[in-house]
Amino acid sequence: MGRRHLLSGCLPWFRGSSNTNTMSKPKTQQLPLHKVIMVGSGGVGKSALTLQFMYDEFVEDYEPTKADSYRKKVLLDGEEVQIDILDTAGQEDYAAIRDNYFRSGEGFLCVFSITEQESFQATSEFREQILRVKNVDKNDRIPFLLVGNKSDLDERRQVSQEEAQSKAADWNVAYVETSAKTRANVDKVFFDLMREIRDRKAQDGQKQNKNKGKKKSKSSKKKCVIL
Repeated sequence: MGRRHLLSGCLPWFRGSSNTNTMSKPKTQQLPLHKVIMVGSGGVGKSALTLQFMYDEFVEDYEPTKADSYRKKVLLDGEEVQIDILDTAGQEDYAAIRDNYFRSGEGFLCVFSITEQESFQATSEFREQILRVKNVDKNDRIPFLLVGNKSDLDERRQVSQEEAQSKAADWNVAYVETSAKTRANVDKVFFDLMREIRDRKAQDGQKQNKNKGKKKSKSSKKKCVIL
């Protein structure tokens, strides 16, 4: 499969490119848009998961780049939405670039391979970096799923389900095991994360409305003058 074919759905939203508006129809822009970031060590299957979700194809040999961006229109609980997926290479050389990726995302799939203990340990560093860039406390919830990929290679497992579930419980996030090869739980992790993003946006919107209400109330009180 040619690389040009794989990247035909690329849209560079994470770079803030002005080309995005010209490429999208006005009707498409009105759909809810959820921005997902794939994070994790190199070789854990982030690209394989992304391409399986996008094209229903398993790509075993994939040359990672700095980052690839994909956009897809899907039905989320009966509502038509768009998902933008930024597939990071997991080997970014510059912290500023990595931070820019994290800052632009609304939700994160933190992927490791169940056959590599080292990739599992690396998830802690990725989460700490995300929390730092997002400027949130470790106890605060952000749309985030811990994903153990390559579940079809259970005979080579180095990370037990109990160990992964324990870490997920400490982080107060969900843990899901996937297989990009067999497509097990591939749709689940993307749709579950979109639901978390959607719920977070709704909560943020309610907070903003409450704050606006308080400001209006204070402003009205100041205008009341007794003569």
